[in-house]
Amino acid sequence: MENKFVPGRLVCSTAGRDSRKFYLVINMVNDTIGQVADGEVRKLKTPKKKNIKHLKVYPQLATEITEKSHSGQRVTDLDIRNGLQRLMAETLAGTSTATKSK
Repeated sequence: MENKFVPGRLVCSTAGRDSRKFYLVINMVNDTIGQVADGEVRKLKTPKKKNIKHLKVYPQLATEITEKSHSGQRVTDLDIRNGLQRLMAETLAGTSTATKSK
């Protein structure tokens, strides 16, 4: 089975103080805990640790972050913010289109 929690994957917190907040996956600590960041409040220097049970996974992937992570290049908070902003625009555009067509 392919791992859904790869660096750059769009996720949304479903529990805790940060519920309904969107993040990008940075890496996995173990099989049940992942580190997420948004580039603003939760930066790469201090990513948030979240149980994967408390994350809703979206199919969108910030490929530039995934590629940088796999090639060993440095990912910055600006990369995270830009990737998250782009994916959020795509996600919201997709849901509004689906709602309008009904």
